[in-house]
Amino acid sequence: MACAARKLVHLEYFHDHARIEHMLFDGARGPVKGALTPDLSRPGMGLELKRQDAERYAL
Repeated sequence: MACAARKLVHLEYFHDHARIEHMLFDGARGPVKGALTPDLSRPGMGLELKRQDAERYAL
């Protein structure tokens, strides 16, 4: 949703997001010079769940 908001200035992003996102998603990007940007070369939000890696956390 943040990508659709033209004047978005602040977004909470915690360091543990980087660890979890790269662990569970292909296409996760970290901040560059304090800015988060989507990977426009990938479909949708640019993320794909690593299903096999995520299975161990299923309830």
